[in-house]
Amino acid sequence: MGSDSVLTSTKPTPIPTQEDPPSPSTSLLSFNTDSTTDPSNPHHKRTANSILFISLVIVTCIALSAASAFAFLFFSSSSSSPSVTPTEIPSASLQATTRPLTKLNHSVVLLISSDGFRFGYQFKTPTPNIHRLIANGTEAETGLIPVFPSLTFPNHYSIVTGLYPAYHGIINNHFVDPKTGEVFTMASHEPKWWLGEPIWETVAKQGLKASTYFWPGSEVHKGSWTCPERFCMFYNGSVPFDERVDTVLSYFDLPDSEIPVFMTLYFEDPDHQGHKVGPDDPEITEAVAGIDRMIGKLIDGLEERGVFEDVTIIMVGDHGMVGTCDKKLIFLDDLAPWIDISTEWVQSYTPLLAIRPPPGFAPSAVVAEMNEGLQSGKVQNGKNLKMYLKEELPSRLHYAASDRIPPIIGMIDEGFKVEQKRTNRRECGGAHGYDNALFSMRTIFIGHGPQFARGRKVPSFENVQIYNLITSILNIQGAPNNGSVSFPSTVLLSNPS
Repeated sequence: MGSDSVLTSTKPTPIPTQEDPPSPSTSLLSFNTDSTTDPSNPHHKRTANSILFISLVIVTCIALSAASAFAFLFFSSSSSSPSVTPTEIPSASLQATTRPLTKLNHSVVLLISSDGFRFGYQFKTPTPNIHRLIANGTEAETGLIPVFPSLTFPNHYSIVTGLYPAYHGIINNHFVDPKTGEVFTMASHEPKWWLGEPIWETVAKQGLKASTYFWPGSEVHKGSWTCPERFCMFYNGSVPFDERVDTVLSYFDLPDSEIPVFMTLYFEDPDHQGHKVGPDDPEITEAVAGIDRMIGKLIDGLEERGVFEDVTIIMVGDHGMVGTCDKKLIFLDDLAPWIDISTEWVQSYTPLLAIRPPPGFAPSAVVAEMNEGLQSGKVQNGKNLKMYLKEELPSRLHYAASDRIPPIIGMIDEGFKVEQKRTNRRECGGAHGYDNALFSMRTIFIGHGPQFARGRKVPSFENVQIYNLITSILNIQGAPNNGSVSFPSTVLLSNPS
């Protein structure tokens, strides 16, 4: 349309003459057939030559004017309206409402996590299956933003509760309850640790079926969720990825009324490789290719059952990954001239330094003395660590409103690590858990299904928004959370009903 509108508005202006001159062919014909003139007359010959010359000049001027007008039209059209190829026109603009289900009788959401899938990994190697979901679905154009700290358990549980860690209780992969002294580990399944309402509990509370395959918190019996046999797999990292996909596909062989409306599927890769070799090693490329094969296996299985277009697939990661090495180490023992930080005070070293000093040590004084030493220029890499009272952390981190969070938090710069003392150990690898504003901590979000527009890109968002997204797709009432109630309407297609 752009080119057509330019053509309409730039018609060549007619040459301003008193009357239109006869066409060249007509004027010459009139001259040659004039019976009243004598061709042998010299004056006549001069007149004829003059007329012929003038006619040729007129013809040339008309031709040049036409060429100039055409050139003006062509170049003005090109410059004002760049050509648009079909691939540049988002198909989402042609689609405004959700697509009807063709085989299933109810919506199904399959939430897939690829642990440590840093945004950009999808371009490290050919990933035709992941890109099929992207091309025919909706993608966070510059990645999904994790919550702080950008660690596995806090983020996986934020995704399924819509809560920041301070509110869902899983404030780290490992932490200590300050009231009881009990230690939380990734094997802790007591309900007291896991606050909030995960999506599988929301689904069960409304009399619907859910299934979970290795998702942090899913093994916890909580509320209406009893972790039903066959539909709730206890974590076992040795289970092959193919077997996990086959199990999820088997649920679609059940009668329609028994197919869970919500399912999870979890893969440890490429986080497993990232910690060993960092984000840029060929091992990461191989791991990403392996995840893509699993997505391909899943798509093939759903297509064989005729339900691929009916199922909503949401593929995410929990965090990104950044390279670390020995030259980026900070040692707490180097602070001894200012303050002695005992190992008993430290509840987490890297990449989130968490300190709970014993009674008699004011947290504010500890922070002041540590920062004085770190900024002195006498502590190796000291300027790459800044200490805070938790209530003075940037508010965007939402990391203060829980007694489980120690009173002193150290923010470590990207790629740096904190250790207690110097050792002879030398290693390079990868880490995550840093400030969630860092681009290296971003992961992926891809939504494919009846309520996601095809080929659409949306701005990056925090993963606490995903809970409301899922409840909107399933049309169920969700629990209170930190996500925005209006967020789903900015990502999902409208329902024609």
